[in-house]
Amino acid sequence: MELLKTLCQVQAPSGNELPLKEFILNYVNERRSNWTCQPEIIHGEEFQDCLILKFGQPRTAVYAHMDSVGFTVRYENQLVPIGSPETRTGSLLVGQDQLGPIECGLVVDENNMIRYDFGRTIQRGTNLVFKCDFKENEEYVQSCYLDNRLGVYNCLKLAESLENGVLVFSCWEEHGGGSVPYLVKFLYEKFNIRQSLISDITWVTDGVHPGKGVVISLRDKNIPRKSFVDKIISIADRSGVDYQLEVEGSGSSDGREIQVSPYPVDWCFIGAPEENVHSPREKVHKKDIAAMIALYGELLKEL
Repeated sequence: MELLKTLCQVQAPSGNELPLKEFILNYVNERRSNWTCQPEIIHGEEFQDCLILKFGQPRTAVYAHMDSVGFTVRYENQLVPIGSPETRTGSLLVGQDQLGPIECGLVVDENNMIRYDFGRTIQRGTNLVFKCDFKENEEYVQSCYLDNRLGVYNCLKLAESLENGVLVFSCWEEHGGGSVPYLVKFLYEKFNIRQSLISDITWVTDGVHPGKGVVISLRDKNIPRKSFVDKIISIADRSGVDYQLEVEGSGSSDGREIQVSPYPVDWCFIGAPEENVHSPREKVHKKDIAAMIALYGELLKEL
């Protein structure tokens, strides 16, 4: 879990994904000589801070968003949420401005305004994120930002043996999206990619339980094409990997932007379930992590 721990410690809230992109690039360049297939690394100004790894002759793309929830410093100790983070008095936040590193407390005042408690004024526009306190035992890992550093971790593990496929590291998912439309356009027009899997983290609910396997989402706020989801379930059945089926009426992912794009690209959300969503204490069962990696491996061979 050392790689996952390191990923969770990288500060990269929506809009400031560059630190995580640079970490992934360095990781890929250091490790790829030991991988089964050498990827083409695609990035540049036309992709902003996104990153694409193309392996062999791809038929399917896997999307993992790099960004996390967090906070932006406003005026007079005020904080503005990035995405939908938990706001609990006493949570520790970290960041850095031009005056140096920051570790401060989050405070919700009597008017329900979110503020920081620090010994000096923090420069406006500074990003703050939850302080990482990574914990691991025989069954679980717990940390801030398992959503979606675990999705990124899944992609980097897949990269070790992937022969044909595209791994896409996207931006802004937690705060409304924006990068996936041009990524879908590029992959469709360049490589004719018509199938997509969303490597992200979902919720533990009354119908989805920790330790019972990776989750295949039949729908959330958006509805993927049933024939494509049925194909995925058929492969999952043959694989023997433990999985659960999810049906929700809310929540969204990079899959939404794929669905509303002008390109005929199928998508399905597949990820491990977590407790304590968008908090410093996100918690995921190790069996579900193993099942997620195993199922993605099978899907990229057969789709």
